[in-house]
Amino acid sequence: MQDTELLQQALFLESPWQVDRCAFDGPGQRLDIHITFAKGSRFPCPQCEQSGCPAYDSQERTWRHLNFFQHLTYLHVRTPRIDCPRCGIKIAAVPWARARSGFTLLLEKVAMTLAKHMPVLATGRFLQEYDTRLWRILTHYVEEARKREDFSQVSQVAVDETSSRRGHRYITLFVDSQARRVLFAAEGKDAGTIQAFKADLRAHHGKVKNLREVCLDLSPAFREGLVKAFPRAKRTFDRYHTVRLVNEALDQVRRQEQKVHPELKGSRYLWLKNPGHLSGRQQERLEQFRSQYLETAKAYQLKLTFQDLYWQMADHAVAYLRHWCDWAAHSGLEPFRKLARTIHTHRRGILRWFHSKMTNGLLEGINSLVQAAKAKARGYRSIKNLITMVYLIAGKLDFGWT
Repeated sequence: MQDTELLQQALFLESPWQVDRCAFDGPGQRLDIHITFAKGSRFPCPQCEQSGCPAYDSQERTWRHLNFFQHLTYLHVRTPRIDCPRCGIKIAAVPWARARSGFTLLLEKVAMTLAKHMPVLATGRFLQEYDTRLWRILTHYVEEARKREDFSQVSQVAVDETSSRRGHRYITLFVDSQARRVLFAAEGKDAGTIQAFKADLRAHHGKVKNLREVCLDLSPAFREGLVKAFPRAKRTFDRYHTVRLVNEALDQVRRQEQKVHPELKGSRYLWLKNPGHLSGRQQERLEQFRSQYLETAKAYQLKLTFQDLYWQMADHAVAYLRHWCDWAAHSGLEPFRKLARTIHTHRRGILRWFHSKMTNGLLEGINSLVQAAKAKARGYRSIKNLITMVYLIAGKLDFGWT
């Protein structure tokens, strides 16, 4: 078998395409394959798909292909321009590459697969390509896959932000709690992101009236934006964010009291951890603090009691939370007095958990994936690149290949 016949079969070329010749440069580690088409061949129009269009003329184009062992491989193709009676002169489509790409489909698929598991810069080094060219591949396929997304069945959404870079820069993620995938990502963490999600939901056949449940934190911007954009949706305030507010109030009490009781310095995580996560030595130290009747110990008891809210029966939860708010409001601890007002104001959303059982736990896991990818890449050059990566690793997109 001649080398041209071997390459013809290896590239799965069918009539009218045929390998004309090849040139192998061992020292330069490069293989160049030249492809042509048979004289008199006819092609479908790439725009209207009318078949049987004759070649008007041709021009040589080059595509980067998968490596031949360790050797860079390029396809040099005499590409016809066809004369379509409807559309005029058009460049014929080729079966091994998409329009306006300098890479073959196989190389692009490999690049997409690698970029899911390693930084794009490292993928570029592996494929011996500039990472900027690879980002164009990723962006194209992610955008095309998102155009085909169908949100008509979306009814439960969790919302949270994650940092995009240092300096309080964020992106907001909207996750389908049932399908466990990122639906939408937008720069910022204000009410504008809610409106952007609403527009994106509609653009993908989703309906505002179908969105029945939303899980979010107590961010005023998110709350106000959701009321305006999705007035029918029931709001569940994420239990972990709410408990975090209680922990923050506890730590404020500790920091204030350590000015008088310096022995409290360095004990922050002792109070923030749950008892079951403490070592024996830590438990002994905590009991010593609690025996001193410190205000921090009182705040710690308020924290544990609040956490027990989520172990109550749904019928008892309303009264339990009301009693806790009364206790916190009259505790004499200013951080908890403020917190009691906040929790009382938003008690419906907090208690909604007993019916929806929705949390942002899935989002926290996705945030961890995003931050891990960002750390491996040592950051991303733009918000757009970060959002593209979010869709790639957590969007469960269908790219049209198996």
